[in-house]
Amino acid sequence: MPMMTPEQYEASLRKMNFKVYLQGELVKNTVDHPIIRPSMNSVKATYALAQDPQYADLMTATSHLTGKKINRFTHLHQSTEDLVKKVKMQRLLGQVTASCFQRCVGMDAINALDSTTFEMDKALGTDYHKRFEKFLLAMQENDWTVDGAMTDVKGDRGLPPSKQVDPDMFLHIVERRPNGIVVTGAKAHQTGCINSHRILVMPTISMGPDDKDYAVSFVVPADAEGICYIYGRQSCDTRKMEGTEIDVGNHQYGGHEALMVFDKVFVPYEDVFMCGEVEFSGMLVERFAGYHRQSYGGCKVGVGDVLIGAAALAADYNGAAKASHVKDKLIEMTHLNETLYACGISCSCEGSKTASGTYLIDLLLANVCKQNVTRMPYEIARLAEDIAGGLMVTMPSEKDLRSPAVGKIVEKYLQGVSSIPTEHRMRVLRLIENITLGTAAVGYRTESMHGAGSPQAQRIMIARQGNLGAKKELAKAIAGIPSAPKKK
Repeated sequence: MPMMTPEQYEASLRKMNFKVYLQGELVKNTVDHPIIRPSMNSVKATYALAQDPQYADLMTATSHLTGKKINRFTHLHQSTEDLVKKVKMQRLLGQVTASCFQRCVGMDAINALDSTTFEMDKALGTDYHKRFEKFLLAMQENDWTVDGAMTDVKGDRGLPPSKQVDPDMFLHIVERRPNGIVVTGAKAHQTGCINSHRILVMPTISMGPDDKDYAVSFVVPADAEGICYIYGRQSCDTRKMEGTEIDVGNHQYGGHEALMVFDKVFVPYEDVFMCGEVEFSGMLVERFAGYHRQSYGGCKVGVGDVLIGAAALAADYNGAAKASHVKDKLIEMTHLNETLYACGISCSCEGSKTASGTYLIDLLLANVCKQNVTRMPYEIARLAEDIAGGLMVTMPSEKDLRSPAVGKIVEKYLQGVSSIPTEHRMRVLRLIENITLGTAAVGYRTESMHGAGSPQAQRIMIARQGNLGAKKELAKAIAGIPSAPKKK
């Protein structure tokens, strides 16, 4: 079964035994919980579109392991064309869901691990790559949603993992057994973890010789014994509990994050892909971060397309579409959004083949892409809120609109253009609120800042990849300044 249907995906989650706490209570049914369900629908869309022939070129690929047709989210990039199709697929899914569809983290993790384990084995004589390929084959054959888990809670940011007062601030090995390892710690901001079949853990930073117990990578079932999840709050999330559509803004789709806690979780060695090799922790982090920063040139652009469309509709419904300043704001939003897309495409086109055969994006351009994402969606959101008007955040509820007592009053006084039903105006304003301020903001505005690393993390990589020395030599050549002799 190389590709699951959306119905099979939902059924597979119902068979799992997640331990999830939401607002202090244990959730008995994660699939149907009204706060969690929209995020599951977003992942479900990645299975639905893969079944649709019109999207087959973007949503599916051919496995380099088996030659079978597989979901692209389980694929290793075999060319720059694959890297480009990844970004286009992500834009499509952003357009369809207007939220985070959650499978990108796992896709980026498998691509980073493939090349890293290959090079680690070549240098150290280990057998991690063989283990990884066995897992990858199972992932493709079962069409698993895999959650890449990198971000530790970190504790005191001024101290390395091994110097923390509480050693659990970074996930680490607490016991080595003949048949496997036992790990304890936590991963924060885990996107889509409760909608996943497997958790693929990676170290979060480059590590030194004293951090061997923290340089660990492995895969476990998402409902493995010893793992629990504490569901993250989102702005306006309890609106999903009220049984209304309009006030939620995007009632069908959403994203989620959670704090994932590992309490003495056993991992057999066959599922371990790094175990103390600190010298390769930096490579894995750098490559995963690069792939994930590329992703933002697709997913954020797709959601941006929806937001631009919603702002244009709001202008229509407000009767302001012909105003020159509104037209100019929509042009600016489009310019910014397409700039992000251009970065995602460019770092893909400039990708190169790694030793394992998997293609890696251009790391400098991927970091430039994400640096732009930390800024431009904020301006796109600001302009959308400007066009929408203050009613977006002062509007009465759907229950007021439906009320026998005041419904007609709401309908009368919230009317914009007379040919447009008041309800339509309310719906588009709530959608803008959802994307810029509400539950979708975690997958658009704020997540644009912190997802795939903080802005400073990208700047560090840009400085590292920018090759100032070569640029100085270019300037010297033009200016007629002789280069210093190379040191022997």
